[in-house]
Amino acid sequence: MEETTIGYWVAAGIAAVLVGMSKGGLPVVGILAVPVLSLFIPPVTAAGLLLPVYIVSDVFGLYAYRKEFDSRVLLILAPAATIGIAVGWATASLVPERAVTGLVGTIGLAFSLNLLLRRGGPGAPRRAEIAPGLFWGTITGFTSFVSHAGGPPYQVYVLPLRLEKAVFAGTSTVLFAYVNAVKLIPYWALGQLNTSNLKVAATLMIPASLAVFAGVRLVRVLPPVLFFRLVTWALFAVSVKLLWDAATG
Repeated sequence: MEETTIGYWVAAGIAAVLVGMSKGGLPVVGILAVPVLSLFIPPVTAAGLLLPVYIVSDVFGLYAYRKEFDSRVLLILAPAATIGIAVGWATASLVPERAVTGLVGTIGLAFSLNLLLRRGGPGAPRRAEIAPGLFWGTITGFTSFVSHAGGPPYQVYVLPLRLEKAVFAGTSTVLFAYVNAVKLIPYWALGQLNTSNLKVAATLMIPASLAVFAGVRLVRVLPPVLFFRLVTWALFAVSVKLLWDAATG
């Protein structure tokens, strides 16, 4: 089996570290985990295998950011994300993953380019409005269910709010901890969680958990301007990768 090769375990280890770093407050990098592991196993299998790793990493991330998050943003996005997950579950056999991947890549690319090419600075902070939050929260839940790709639509809504960097990281960690917990039920129902996957996931939880604290440390030491610049460039790079995946299948 492919899963016994050295290459598979190297890819799985890298994917676990990416998951952990994202839960440590470095958003977007976690979205690369499924594509990396998909070099050796089908994307749907990779998504199911990594979900337990995400959830264990969430526990450490929640502890690290237990006092740093925006309650209003979470109260808007969490219910909407739940709806998005339900839609993803209901349409799991109807919507091609390739189409979703292309949609997420297009959204992320347009938004990141707008931020990178904008003149005169990022502008004044926006208030967390309910209507846009419900829309982007639903998209976040849907795309997260399909391929753990909820980061780009989430950032489209949250980045313009210009939250303090630790609050930005903490809000992301809390929201996606909730999203991943909700996803357990439909993933189990669809057969994406099985004994074989859980055994591999148990091994990957170790590097993922350690990577959480590495991510937290980086968030603490990076200057705010550099932090959000890196987030924007990461969003751009991931979006290009998603569009490439959609184009090449």
